[in-house]
Amino acid sequence: METTVMVGLAVVATVSEPEVVIRLENVSVRYRVPTEPVGSFKEYMIRRLQRRVNHRDLWALRGVTLSVRKGEIFGIIGRNGAGKSTLLKSIARVLRPTEGRVWVKGRVAPLLEIGAGFHPELTGRENVYLNATMLGHSRREIEARFWEIVEFAELGDFIDAPLRTYSTGMMARLGFAVATAWEPEILIVDEILAVGDEAFRRKCQARMEQFRQNGATVLLVSHNLAQVQAICERAAWLDRGEVRALGPAADVVRRYQQANV
Repeated sequence: METTVMVGLAVVATVSEPEVVIRLENVSVRYRVPTEPVGSFKEYMIRRLQRRVNHRDLWALRGVTLSVRKGEIFGIIGRNGAGKSTLLKSIARVLRPTEGRVWVKGRVAPLLEIGAGFHPELTGRENVYLNATMLGHSRREIEARFWEIVEFAELGDFIDAPLRTYSTGMMARLGFAVATAWEPEILIVDEILAVGDEAFRRKCQARMEQFRQNGATVLLVSHNLAQVQAICERAAWLDRGEVRALGPAADVVRRYQQANV
């Protein structure tokens, strides 16, 4: 989008505004939680048919409105239970909001949790094909990128071992390598960089920065505030499902730290 700047009747300059690729308008997500513990799904269904299940409403998000521009790395911070993962799942279309509207333009590659889309009894090799297929890639595309994925994940001979033998860091490396082997238009990363060694985290950050330079958008949830300030341009602070602050990452982090001293 371009905006023409005028002084009086003279056109001074034409300023190009970054394109918005994610927009949330008054988004709320409600979970219905049973007020009494239920031992099994069968028991739950029986009690529900008998109308003996009482629920309470838990609002994970309340009236969230924000937009993310093309080509930026956008951070989301907040305490555990603040609604960060629910927000990402709504953007990734894993969850449908109870109220409001989510608009997304572009192909999304979500990394929502460690091990998501993987099967523990399959080998690393088999999980690469499984996970990449779920992301919409053909077998030919996967074969062409397979060894690049293995090299980036630094798995070597472990690629043919069952996933249940992998450490948390190894699963995180494999998940990130698969999701970013093909440059997405929108990459969603939920705390995946909180595991693994410092060298691998730097490599992941370098790849995200490369994506940004090529016009991709990255949404990053992290408790590592220094990391958010270092690589994010803007950020949002979620607190109990509501946006407490939105703006330049350094300003949002500072407000969050001041409120949580």
